[in-house]
Amino acid sequence: MKYHARLFVAIALFFATVCATPPQEMIHPGDQLSVTVYGQQTLSQNVTVLPDGSIEYPLIGRVQVGGFSVDDATKNISSRLAKYVRHPYVTVAITQLGQPEVLVLGDVKTPGKYQLRADAKVTDAIAAAGGIADQDGPMPDARISDSQGQVQTVSLQKLLHDGDTTLDRPLGEGSVVYVPGPTLMNVVVTGAVDHPGEVQVSEGDRLSMAVAKAGNSAQSNADLNNIRVMRTGPDGKPQEYTVNLYQALEHGDSSADIVLQKGDEVFVPEAKKGTNVWGTAGSGILYLLSRLIP
Repeated sequence: MKYHARLFVAIALFFATVCATPPQEMIHPGDQLSVTVYGQQTLSQNVTVLPDGSIEYPLIGRVQVGGFSVDDATKNISSRLAKYVRHPYVTVAITQLGQPEVLVLGDVKTPGKYQLRADAKVTDAIAAAGGIADQDGPMPDARISDSQGQVQTVSLQKLLHDGDTTLDRPLGEGSVVYVPGPTLMNVVVTGAVDHPGEVQVSEGDRLSMAVAKAGNSAQSNADLNNIRVMRTGPDGKPQEYTVNLYQALEHGDSSADIVLQKGDEVFVPEAKKGTNVWGTAGSGILYLLSRLIP
């Protein structure tokens, strides 16, 4: 009897292990969801999870689903709908995983905007940008900003050199990864900025960093489409560049967001009266950059 009892327990444990429900995939910003409410055709919707992890849904407005499992998101939507629909029967399915766009700047080989997979982390962003450009000596601390401007600092020395994967922070839509260069230098920013004057940046930083550090609030009324950069060329002659920084930031075109050189002078013109050139995309990224630079 003891043998049969042990055999029964072993078989039961085997089937419990095989038949156990696998952990559900979590919902992330950018994911596309199919939400079906049986018997309510107008409430069945295909929705995209917003950067803050919420969705906009008929009758109940904004509902938080980011970071939830499919089951938990279903329960959340059902409980909210129960105020308007009697015994709602709701199903939620992830139809397409989001691919967040992340901006990688600073001392990386190919800075720019990259579309990554839904579960992307800091190492994925740095790898997409070709890795760190200057690896002499200890690696710097990267600064990571989410779309809301919340900033975290990550030791790349511990993450990449020592292999501490607990520091590999997840990224989402609108995240910015900034890897400071090893050498500091000064440039001058004048014109329609909040704090004109000398600005300290890192080697490898781009024009957007200097403008962000000088301050680009709505009150500055800056014309980001026509920024002028003056510098001394290798032959000692003065050079001048006109940069459409708004377009560079909006489209993630790092080639237009020129790399700064020591001694550069940046002039940000004031926008003409009645002209709105303080665009949402460009100004939003400059705000995030201003949070990244200490």
